Formats: sequence, C-alpha cells, structure tokens
Amino acid sequence: MASGVNIAGAAMTAYANQPLTTGRGFGNDAAISKAASEFEGVFISQFLGAMFSGIKTDGPFGGGQGEEMFRSMMIDKYADGLVQQGGFGLAQSIKAQMLKMQEARP
Repeated sequence: MASGVNIAGAAMTAYANQPLTTGRGFGNDAAISKAASEFEGVFISQFLGAMFSGIKTDGPFGGGQGEEMFRSMMIDKYADGLVQQGGFGLAQSIKAQMLKMQEARP
C-alpha cells in the first residue's frame, strides 16, 4: 500500500504544477474536482485490478481468452461506476490537498 501513497503524492504534484486557475487567479473548482475524481477512478481501477488478478478465466462458465483480453475495460467501467456512486471518498481529500497546494504556489 505504500506505493499507492507515492502514486497519490506524485499525481497531486503533477496536477499542482499545471495551471488550474481562471483569469482572476482563483482556482477552477470544476477542473480540480474533475482531476480528483479521475485520479480516484484510476486508484479504484488499480485496486480492483489487484483483486481480479487472482481470478481465473477458465471453467465451465468462464470467458476464456475473451474475458482475459477485455477484463481491464470491465474493471475500468466498474471503477467509473464506483466513482459515480461516491467512490471511496478519496476525491474529496485529493481535491482539498490540490487546493492547498495551489494556494501555496507563488
């Protein structure tokens, strides 16, 4: 799980270095919210990918090679659905940190 923390820190730093301000210098809340939600979606997708990695695609009702090939897309859609339902609550924390980092910028 330590690598997840490193990924989150790197993502927030990368987003903080991008201009997310309007012409008046205030933070663009919609852009920050979108970035935070997208990051949470990627995090959930990675989390689900680890969960599904131990599940075989064979058996009497398994999808075989087709399921194996398209599993990543299915996991991404699961992650998108979870984010739309409220996710794990990471987006709010990420958004708050991004706003703090943006306010600290000169």
